[in-house]
Amino acid sequence: MNNSGPIGVFDSGYGGLTVLKEIVKTLPQYNYLYLGDNARSPYGNRSFDTVYHYTLQCVKWFFDQGCSLVILACNTASAKALRTIQQQDLPKVAPEKRVLGVIRPTAEIIGTFSETGSVGILATNGTVASESYPLEIGKFFPETKVYQEACTMWVPLVEANEHKSHGADYFVKKNIENIFEKGEEIDVILLGCTHYPLLKEKIEEYMPVGVKLVSQGEIVAESLADYLIRHPEIESRCTKNGQRQFYTTDSVSDFDNHATIFYGEPVCSKHLDLE
Repeated sequence: MNNSGPIGVFDSGYGGLTVLKEIVKTLPQYNYLYLGDNARSPYGNRSFDTVYHYTLQCVKWFFDQGCSLVILACNTASAKALRTIQQQDLPKVAPEKRVLGVIRPTAEIIGTFSETGSVGILATNGTVASESYPLEIGKFFPETKVYQEACTMWVPLVEANEHKSHGADYFVKKNIENIFEKGEEIDVILLGCTHYPLLKEKIEEYMPVGVKLVSQGEIVAESLADYLIRHPEIESRCTKNGQRQFYTTDSVSDFDNHATIFYGEPVCSKHLDLE
């Protein structure tokens, strides 16, 4: 087994590229291997068992490529699969490797942004149904009230490159109104899906004045930097040539075209067949 390799970054599609973009800004020296499981996305409406099966399959692929550390840059995978993989699978298949998610790093800090003690979470159906954010935030900020809103149409709008169109306004406005009906005192909104930063401008149009909008990318990047300092046994196995590789389980040309929107620069991917 290869004992050194890139840091793996996984998402059900393109959204994880917004997280990878921030990670690369913070830690440009490392090699990164990105996989988007576009052929089976979106994960948001799939069952816990299906998301777990797909995520574990992809994690094992990363391990086969020499990755000692894999980041699930996908809220749905983090919510529905991460705990089981960490507790049941890693001890058996790769006890020396680590898999991290995006929910816990965010939960550890989100409460510090709120003065009213009320936080809103905008996420996919799967992430909302998992109750992962209320549970994790409750561990660190037990007095904080957490309100959630499932934004069913936001991912399809982004992936269809319609997130800047007038058609997107209806759905964004509706979901924003819904969450503030649940909690009028909310003063912080967390974008609990890696696609949602692309809708940031529209979201801000419909939010009340003074409400802080938080994306995950920078938080996850800073958390990863801290993790690597605290775990030199993992850090020493992460190769450092500043290289980036991208894989997709679907069309390479479609992935490359969409990826530029999320990653902010051209991407040249390779196809991976997991079936």
